[in-house]
Amino acid sequence: MVGSPLRLRLHRREPYDVEGVFAFLTARAIPGLETVTAGSYSRAVPGGVITLTPRPGHIALDVAVDDTRQLARIVARCRRLLDLDADPGAIADALGQTSLRPLVEGRPGLRVPGAFDGFELAVRAVVGQQISVAGARTLLGRIVTRAGRPAGGESPDAPGLLFPSAGELLEADLQGLGLTGRRVVTLKELATRVADGSLDLDGGQEPAEAVQTLLDVPGIGPWTASYIALRALRDPDAWPTGDLVLTKRMAALGIPHDHIERWRPWRAYAALHLWSSS
Repeated sequence: MVGSPLRLRLHRREPYDVEGVFAFLTARAIPGLETVTAGSYSRAVPGGVITLTPRPGHIALDVAVDDTRQLARIVARCRRLLDLDADPGAIADALGQTSLRPLVEGRPGLRVPGAFDGFELAVRAVVGQQISVAGARTLLGRIVTRAGRPAGGESPDAPGLLFPSAGELLEADLQGLGLTGRRVVTLKELATRVADGSLDLDGGQEPAEAVQTLLDVPGIGPWTASYIALRALRDPDAWPTGDLVLTKRMAALGIPHDHIERWRPWRAYAALHLWSSS
C-alpha cells in the first residue's frame, strides 16, 4: 500500500522563474503520467505519486510512495527536473553582457526545465520531431497507455501510469498509435541502447559520449541529440542545432548567427531565453 504523504522542502536559488518553468512543463504534460497547473506539478512514480508546489524560497515536494528508500533518488530527479541547482547570478552576469541582455533582464531567474527520467525525455524528443507540442503530447499519451504500467502496481490508491522503461518499450507493440514506421524504428533502436547499457541518459555517462551514441541511432540527428543533451544530460552549453524557432527569433531581434559562440558556456539558457521570447 502507498504510504502517507511526506512533505520535503527543496531549496532553490533566487531569482527563480516559477511561471516560466511550470508553463513549459504544462505545455508538455503527458496525459496519464503528469498533471500540471499554474500552482503544482504531479506525476506517477514507481509505487506512488509526487507533487511539486512552488512556495516562497523553496519548492514543496509531497511524496506518497510505498517504499521510502526511493526518497533520495526522487529528490535528485526533482531537482534535475526543475533545474534547482543552477546559479542564476552567474548565468545572468555572463549572458547579460551579450546581445541577449534585454531578454535576460526581462526574464530574471530563467531555468532550463530538465527531465525526471532521461530515457523518457529522449523518447519525448524523438516523438516530437517535426510535429507540434500538442501533437507530441497526444502520441506520448498513447505510448504511455499502451506500454506503461500502473504506478502503484496492485495498489488502487496510486493514480497514474508510469512511463515505460527501455525494456518495456522494446517489448511493446507501437503500431497503430499514429507513429510513422521510421519513428518506431528509431524508438526501438534508442531503447535497445539504453536497455543494454551502451547509453546512459541519467548522468552515468559523459555528455559528449552520450551525444555521440545518440547520433549513431538511425533517425536521431544533431537537433534531437542536442535537445536531449540540453534537458536530460543537463549540459548548460547544449545548443539545438538547426532549430527554426531559434533562427527566426535571432533574426527578429537582429542577432547575428556568430553571437551563438559568445553565449558559451551557457548556450542552453540562451536557447531558453530565445524560445521564451517568441
